[in-house]
Amino acid sequence: MDAAPEGLRVDEIVAVLASGADRLLNSDGTVSHLDHALQTAALLAREYPGDPELAAAGLVHDLGHLLPGGSDEGHAAGGAAAVRPALGARVAGIVALHVEAKRYLVASEGGYSDRLARDSVDSLGRQGGALSAQEADAFLRFESAGDALVLRRADDRAKTDGLVVNGLDRWVPLLRQLAG
Repeated sequence: MDAAPEGLRVDEIVAVLASGADRLLNSDGTVSHLDHALQTAALLAREYPGDPELAAAGLVHDLGHLLPGGSDEGHAAGGAAAVRPALGARVAGIVALHVEAKRYLVASEGGYSDRLARDSVDSLGRQGGALSAQEADAFLRFESAGDALVLRRADDRAKTDGLVVNGLDRWVPLLRQLAG
């Protein structure tokens, strides 16, 4: 199920997310990619109940890891390209910037890197490390930068073993609604 230039349909997005149930976030963890996606979406839905697109972005933000050829370096762009046609420009824009948001927070918020989970620390170097001052200024000019920072903070907290959240089926109607 390669991410073609035209992107994925909702049923394909759901299938890719479901495939993450068997893939752990890191080698010493117990939280799967699907668990992480569901936890991120649940946190955002609870904290921003009037923003379904933000919750959807939380659900699909790491979809690029689950696509063929997905990598730490390219998963944000790959995931954004895969969901853009079905879920829209705003969701894709937030997904595209969530790695840059981590890099921004490492550069701009003292102590942030100390709070990162091991898998996030490990990937940070491969993703370019902390943003330079010039890169940070450029990041803040993106329309989705603020939303990407909100997503990033939820992303950091959504790696809890045993956290009970709604299953993937709860999110399918929202994805279908966004796909119009």
